[in-house]
Amino acid sequence: MGANASVVEILPGETRMESNPEMENVESARVFWTVSQLNRAVAGSLQAQFGARRVRGEIASWTRAASGHWYFALKDAAAQVRCVMFRSRNTLVDFSPREGDAVEVLAWVGLYEARGEFQLTVESLRRCGAGSLWERFQRLREKLAAEGLFDAAVKRALPPLPATVGVVTSLQAAALRDVLTTLRRRAPYVRVVVYPVPVQGLDAAPRIAAMLGAVSRRGEADVVLLVRGGGSIEDLWAFNEEAVARAIRACAMPVVVGVGHESDFTIADFAADLRAATPTAAAELVAPERGALAHRIEGLLRRMTRAQAATLAVRSQRLDSALRVLSSPHGPLSGARLRIREFVRRMRAAADTSLRRRRDVVAQRTRMLELVNVQSVLDRGFSVLHDARGALLTDPAQLRAGERVHARLARGEADLLVPVPTPTSRPD
Repeated sequence: MGANASVVEILPGETRMESNPEMENVESARVFWTVSQLNRAVAGSLQAQFGARRVRGEIASWTRAASGHWYFALKDAAAQVRCVMFRSRNTLVDFSPREGDAVEVLAWVGLYEARGEFQLTVESLRRCGAGSLWERFQRLREKLAAEGLFDAAVKRALPPLPATVGVVTSLQAAALRDVLTTLRRRAPYVRVVVYPVPVQGLDAAPRIAAMLGAVSRRGEADVVLLVRGGGSIEDLWAFNEEAVARAIRACAMPVVVGVGHESDFTIADFAADLRAATPTAAAELVAPERGALAHRIEGLLRRMTRAQAATLAVRSQRLDSALRVLSSPHGPLSGARLRIREFVRRMRAAADTSLRRRRDVVAQRTRMLELVNVQSVLDRGFSVLHDARGALLTDPAQLRAGERVHARLARGEADLLVPVPTPTSRPD
């Protein structure tokens, strides 16, 4: 070992730094950098050393600035890093990122010089592990669109006043509770038939398709709701399967799809006769409120009355003109004039009779609506009972001792406990 070599002994658990001649020279020369110079140098060094890297993590603290730029953090179990994605790049992203999404980014490693904060400048962003699913989604959408499966011409109109609504969903889904609550509130006269299926998992898609076929064959419903709550692309994937889309189009009655949240789109949404943003919105689309129906009937009656009056006025003017032409001091035309006047009288009488009949029809239908008004029945002292699953109770045989039932009364609702049932036989 040469005489100029230095020997440094490092004991266990001890850290020592040998003297750096260059640092000593800088210190001796009293050369100082400004903070801006230091941050700029570090930023350049980071970018030169690391360049663009692919990073995988979970989105946290996601915000969209007024400028359109995205700011968020990528994290894993042990660490996180700040990220920025400028508007010029994030407009190319084909989904709306949310807190907790697992994503993969291509980003430049650098430093936000103004604050001296380490950050990634993101160039591209895609769902982690869902890239292949998204590509499958795009390919299937293009295929079915090319076949005309999504064309407006094949969409069917919803019935204005359905008597029976079919609901295809899971019995455990919150979406089912939302739909039933909405239908009871807006249209208690509507009969609801629930067709239970799994809405997530490997067997969900074939079972949904099979159930839609069964609904079509049974013909009970006037319109069908296919609903489930929100979730990731994997959770909702059953609604992106070709079998479900084709079953929707093959169904004998119109199908309304309400899957996920407003920002979620599935292949089933495109295939549906009508897409709803949420399950609740789907129920609202098929169940117009009674007040809206009454207002619509009144409007139709006013339009009909005006049209009848206008038609009668025009024809009366034409006949009056004809009478004036036929008026003459000579007697041969007097008989014809009398016949024309009699014709005018009869025509006016017939028009009045027709108008009265149409008004009677409208009044009769209005009374029919009142007859099915649940509130009117409740006001007369009756009540409506449902079991814990929401099924209507009509027979004491449906009751079980100790079971709780939900009662709807004229002035509110109550939960009741069933004692030992006492079936009452009807007289012959």
